[in-house]
Amino acid sequence: MGINFSNDTPIYLQIIEHIKTQIISGAYLPGQKIPSVRDLSLEYQVNPNTIQKALAELENVGLIFTERTSGKFVTGDAGLIKRIRMETIQKMVDQFCLSMKKVGISEDELINILKERKSK
Repeated sequence: MGINFSNDTPIYLQIIEHIKTQIISGAYLPGQKIPSVRDLSLEYQVNPNTIQKALAELENVGLIFTERTSGKFVTGDAGLIKRIRMETIQKMVDQFCLSMKKVGISEDELINILKERKSK
């Protein structure tokens, strides 16, 4: 699931990231209904208020929307999903490059390592 209760990152932020990853990876498709707050709270084993807080934030950024009496759904805005996907990828690449710098790997060395790995 990816939720780490001993992590310093608040649980609701971990849930946001997990659901966001499911959306940008295609596990949840545009327009697809997502599980209810109750179902998600059981799945993540957290208080429903924590789920509600995470879903409210996802709704604020436009990744999900609510249809009254029908539930919550993934946005149909493919451009938004693509933009958030690229932002997420860029953050991951930046973190990876920073980690490599910390262990003394230069950009050129990293590029060579990646090229060698790709050719295997």
